[in-house]
Amino acid sequence: MRALLIILRLGIKEIYSLARDPVLMGLIVYTFSVSVYMVADGVETELRDAAVAIVDEDDSALSHRLRGAFLPPYFKPPAIIGIHEVDRVLDQGLYTFVIDIPAGFEADIQRGRKPVIQLSVDATAMAIAGNGAGYISEVLTGEIAKFVSREEPAADAAARLKLRVLYNPNLEAVRFNAVMEVVNNIVIMAIILTGAAVIREREHGTIEHLLVMPVSAAEIMISKIWANGLVILAAVLLSLEFVVRQGLGVPLYGSMELFATGACTFLFSVTALGIMLATFTHSMPQFALICIPVFVVMNLLSGGQTPLESMPEFLQTVMQASPSTHFIRFSQAVIYRDAPLELVWPELAIMLLIGCVFFALAFLRFRASMAVR
Repeated sequence: MRALLIILRLGIKEIYSLARDPVLMGLIVYTFSVSVYMVADGVETELRDAAVAIVDEDDSALSHRLRGAFLPPYFKPPAIIGIHEVDRVLDQGLYTFVIDIPAGFEADIQRGRKPVIQLSVDATAMAIAGNGAGYISEVLTGEIAKFVSREEPAADAAARLKLRVLYNPNLEAVRFNAVMEVVNNIVIMAIILTGAAVIREREHGTIEHLLVMPVSAAEIMISKIWANGLVILAAVLLSLEFVVRQGLGVPLYGSMELFATGACTFLFSVTALGIMLATFTHSMPQFALICIPVFVVMNLLSGGQTPLESMPEFLQTVMQASPSTHFIRFSQAVIYRDAPLELVWPELAIMLLIGCVFFALAFLRFRASMAVR
């Protein structure tokens, strides 16, 4: 009971100390409100209002039909340009796609030949360029097939493909970006807050006060973990409700209680990692520099930006040691697919195991640094 009271009181001290730091408090509010909303609402991977230009060298009934096939909301009304303008508009970034319909295109189609339509793509907009090129190909192929068959209904095929889009029927990027941005921000804030708490003790000289008190290194660590983790958990739940669900209109299908359980487990491991990183530095600038590669690796290679299955097998194996990899799987299963505990408990167990390893390493480093002082 004495140890629990010490941990409780030290944790309350951490919360008071954090509340008196306007920079960190402002960072927490910004990270889980404005940052989430701007990234989720501003970054789109689906095709929307793409700028298209068409070079119509044929000027036939078929070419006019193709020009009219590009409709909103996927495309802006296509602009008609000359062949000599193609390089200029692409260099200036005025259009993402430029379609060149060659002369005699309709006549070649009617004669049974296979003429080629050239599609030039500005691939600096990588995600839109890839999705848009595939969509334009389908539009052109479909319109040409209708023209050749001389009838609007498509001919019966030997087999039909029926698509069923689950969990995100309209393929809206905001549904994915919003939740994943919250998850990624948990990593950043958990490491920053706990690391800053350790370094703040050194810079303010309060670490000397703790050293002369009857408290152990484990009690100090646990108090920092639960206090900072509680603040982040509250910010995450508020962000999911008021920013993601109400502000962005993203439905959250799963149990928030189960998600909070997983978030607590994840926060245990990441806050321990933050304390361990702080023991290798002596100032906030040093701590920030050592944290940057950790943020980048955990956020980009854990499956929150690109599917883990698309990465090299060696990298997939290495990233199993990162708690963010398992938390992203857990979050997607719970929030998107309403998965029960029976399906996600292995991810919880792995996160807890990784957290225990991080805590043990952080404890050894933290105790050694206190002994040196």
